[in-house]
Amino acid sequence: MNTKRVNVLCKSIVLLLCFCFFQSCKEKNQKKQKDDKDFVSIFNGKTLENWKGNPKYWSVKDGNLTGTVTPETILKSNSFIIWQGGQPEDFELKLDYRISDLGNSGINYRSVSLENNPFALKGYQCDIDGKQRYTGQNYEEKKRTTLAYQGEKVVLNTQLKPDLSGNLRSNIKKNCWQSRNVVSVLGNKDALKSKINSEDWNQVHLIIKNNTLKHYVNGVLMSEVIDDDKLNRTTRGFIGVQVHVGPPMKVEYRNIKLKVL
Repeated sequence: MNTKRVNVLCKSIVLLLCFCFFQSCKEKNQKKQKDDKDFVSIFNGKTLENWKGNPKYWSVKDGNLTGTVTPETILKSNSFIIWQGGQPEDFELKLDYRISDLGNSGINYRSVSLENNPFALKGYQCDIDGKQRYTGQNYEEKKRTTLAYQGEKVVLNTQLKPDLSGNLRSNIKKNCWQSRNVVSVLGNKDALKSKINSEDWNQVHLIIKNNTLKHYVNGVLMSEVIDDDKLNRTTRGFIGVQVHVGPPMKVEYRNIKLKVL
């Protein structure tokens, strides 16, 4: 084969590879647009319209929903900013977050507000922290505590005796609910942590349907709970994000989108 033919063949191969690459990008973009079609933005990036939180801790900065705790505003109890647009049952929620190294936060859903504290929530939470120790786990705030750690698929069962039904603390040990069965491991904990960006943006995707609660971080399933505990589970409630008791911290949220199923 002469040099001219070789050059023509090489150019043809390059053009074919370029076409395949751009076609693949186009298909991925179309799929993403289709997947995101039914999601509705619930944060406008400009104001706290339709959100209720303590202005001492929550504001909009650089287009992000920002929670800040300073040495002068150390918390005595966790404080939430709560979306006022509804109390969804089955839904998907997507958002990006960025948190400081010592930060501790979380995304609550199917939660109830407390009468004695307008900025507190009780309910399921996708945990978030700057050290990646808890990010993606399912922690039930002010209720059954840890339901599933990072890398766990868990089934919860109603196993409380009648005399314990009003005293959830009796069924909690080491900050973990005891009526749970780990049915599978989703991945090595160190490998899961490696998928989370430190002090940079990450995407959370919650898929909450019937009694199955899935927490994804950067496309990786971090925890899954099947809540068969009919006595204690909740099926609808508020969505909110948190600043946690502890040292000074900062957490930012953006691109908060909801799809009701």
